[in-house]
Amino acid sequence: MTAPFGSWASPFSPASVASSSPRIDGAKFVGDEVWWGESVPAQGGRLTVRSSSGSDILPAPWSARSRVHEYGGGAWTADADGILYFVGAADQRVYRLSPGGEPAPLTAEGPAHGGLRMQQGRLFAVREDLTVEPHVRGIVEIPTDGSAADDASVVRVHAQGEGFFAHPALSPDGTRLAWVAWGGRRMPWQSAQLRILSIADGSLGELPASTALQPEWQDDAHLLFTDDLGGRWALHRAALDGVVLAAPASPIAPADADTGYGLWVLGNRWYQPLEDGRIVAVRTNGRDAIDAISQHGIRRPLDVPADGHVSVDAAEGTRVLLSGNGSRVAPGVWSVDVDSGEVVTIAGGAPVDPSWMPSAQPIMVDGEHGPVHAFVYPPLNPTVAARDGELPPYLVFVHGGPTAHVTGAASSAIAFYTSRGIGVLDVNYGGSTGYGRPYRERLDGQWGVVDVDDVIAAARGLADTGLADPARIAIRGSSAGGWTVLSALVRGGVFAAGISRYAVTDLRMLDEHSHDFEQHYIAGLVGPLPEAEALYVERSPLTNVERIDVPVLLLQGADDRVVPPSQSEAVRDALAARGIDHEYVLYQGEGHGFRREETIVDALERELRFLGRVFGFEPSL
Repeated sequence: MTAPFGSWASPFSPASVASSSPRIDGAKFVGDEVWWGESVPAQGGRLTVRSSSGSDILPAPWSARSRVHEYGGGAWTADADGILYFVGAADQRVYRLSPGGEPAPLTAEGPAHGGLRMQQGRLFAVREDLTVEPHVRGIVEIPTDGSAADDASVVRVHAQGEGFFAHPALSPDGTRLAWVAWGGRRMPWQSAQLRILSIADGSLGELPASTALQPEWQDDAHLLFTDDLGGRWALHRAALDGVVLAAPASPIAPADADTGYGLWVLGNRWYQPLEDGRIVAVRTNGRDAIDAISQHGIRRPLDVPADGHVSVDAAEGTRVLLSGNGSRVAPGVWSVDVDSGEVVTIAGGAPVDPSWMPSAQPIMVDGEHGPVHAFVYPPLNPTVAARDGELPPYLVFVHGGPTAHVTGAASSAIAFYTSRGIGVLDVNYGGSTGYGRPYRERLDGQWGVVDVDDVIAAARGLADTGLADPARIAIRGSSAGGWTVLSALVRGGVFAAGISRYAVTDLRMLDEHSHDFEQHYIAGLVGPLPEAEALYVERSPLTNVERIDVPVLLLQGADDRVVPPSQSEAVRDALAARGIDHEYVLYQGEGHGFRREETIVDALERELRFLGRVFGFEPSL
């Protein structure tokens, strides 16, 4: 059977996409079980903790979610006795949940918590207090007996200040604590320090580092961490004398790849040391690979299903827990035995059907600022074929961040389009992580220029190969990706339509409303104020809305604190004033990122109908 591209019947309904898109948030060995965090779209996107025994450890309506640094992460942990510790989404207090009991608060009302770590029976967290001026953050140790629920002074503060903190790591002998810190004028992928505290006498050391991530103790005398001094985040080992270096830190098995990426959330783990001295680590160059690194620095690749945004969450004996997504499997959690190679699927991780889910093909096109990386997902449907001579429409995906990256993962959200005859081009524009520091720094001072040039180059490159209909290429992005969408429409000439989800539209407005974590982010991406104010005005899509002459779909969360609705509404009003074809939808109860099942369903339906109307096909829903 033949049918026009875009109109193909598909089993990937909006509802099935919404229900198959849970977010995995860490995993941990707990006794004989494995626990993991998982979002539940059908329950308003709440994050529960589940067990390999088949039970939900955290019952509804409780949700584990941190708002530290706005993006949170590390909202739960557990001890060996099966006691869950989690951050309550509603009030940001830390709670203790014993088997058969009810959640009991461990911290007082007010501050937010995240990055929870249970180490040697001691509970550490990153704490953020926005109720005081200036705002204060730090590394704290929380009593697990509930004594701090009504008396905050009982909480032990190991480090505190107006800057930012992450990754507390306690030495095996319990005498020293390491963590990552950075100042508010730099993002952690620009500059982050590695600090070590003697808990007994309060002496503090700082190791030479550029953009340090994830300290972990290999033993009492050696600290592991990852840093990109050589242009790629690489593992390092530091020999210590107390809190100071005994010898310069040395790289471990360096490769032309990254072990680490942008520190947006507090729960990511890019490696784990094993008890025998080996290390299991992620190696990222666009996609991820997982290596076992011997005591002598020899890498041995592990055959695992996951190859996208993989987190090495925990280690026990010769086993590690991996969570992430993959190009051949759905997002999931896996237990991997490093010696035998046995891989056990704990949660999710179902193989995708290759007759319905196209394999993402990595491509590289020449751009004005250098090579541009992207992944191509061509239309694919085993029950229908295209009409002779017709080229498919394509939807260009632009990731947010902008300091982030995509990995070519299999996704029902992508199959939703490709199975209907709409190709997807997922672009890692200059500024993306996953390709080294020079590629990441290509966007410095050039946001709104390099990203736009690169998505245009990628779209044109695809059309030039004859794979896409050049007259039917649309562009879609969220947050910072939405900024690039609107900026590319302002540029004009390539994209026939745009889909913008909670997009940045006005840099001055964004700067005015930016939360602490991103307060100086724009200064690095564009320039500092007031010196660069002219650039802020010149590059903002809102300033140039009169140059947008193609249809636009605007989707926005009403409770978004990162990019308030006023930004999308300003673009809506400007488009309406000029009579430009547009749609605007405001979703109540949604913030920066859509989590509710009904929102995900409605947004996908609207996007497909919008593309059908613009490109002239009747979509199948």
